[in-house]
Amino acid sequence: MVTDVDRAIERAGALIGRLSPQAQRLQQRVRQKRRAHFLKKLGRVVIAGGAIMVASALFGLFFAPIGSTGVMLAFGLWILAAWVLMVYPKFPEASTETLVQTDLKYLPAQTEVWLANQRKALPAPSQRLLDGIGVRLETLAPQLQSIDPREPAAVEVRKILADHLPELVNGYRRVPETLRGERQANGQTPDQQLEAGLKLIDEEIGEMTRNIAAGDLHSLATQGKFLELKYRGAEGIES
Repeated sequence: MVTDVDRAIERAGALIGRLSPQAQRLQQRVRQKRRAHFLKKLGRVVIAGGAIMVASALFGLFFAPIGSTGVMLAFGLWILAAWVLMVYPKFPEASTETLVQTDLKYLPAQTEVWLANQRKALPAPSQRLLDGIGVRLETLAPQLQSIDPREPAAVEVRKILADHLPELVNGYRRVPETLRGERQANGQTPDQQLEAGLKLIDEEIGEMTRNIAAGDLHSLATQGKFLELKYRGAEGIES
């Protein structure tokens, strides 16, 4: 039975979760992505305006002066282009479906956006675990830029981020709120099951990060040995 003390502790934990450094970093990265998306669209508006001005000037130079009517038409065209370019494309809000379709190199960033959207619906302990997963994704993202999507490690990353993690969180959210604190047949509450699942996923992402790094370090060491043998051999021939 949930008491008033339990509720007070949960509210305090939720407040701490909202103010945690990991949560702030996750929200900051999402805001940065939104800002970058906006600035990219703004840049397109500027380019469109410049293109319309150049086209208008060339038309007036080689064909006929555009006059005040032409200037108004050009300005109207630029306003229309600006409206279209600022409205579309919209910021890619992450969903379970888009995670499945996302290219591997962009999957950690999209997962971070998805995590930020799910955070408020989860209890405080799981929020903190979600924030920790976001930090791990920040480390994992650069490692996936050059990895072959067909490699076993890449397949495992996609399976965890686009399949297991969304299934766990969405499955929890489908449980009625009144039942989330009740013990089930396995002796755990849905809240505890979610927390245990997120801990396991967090550990798996950390292990994958270490495995990919180990492969990179092995390749670097192999390349170093090759170069050492190559140049030492060349020095031996020259002498």
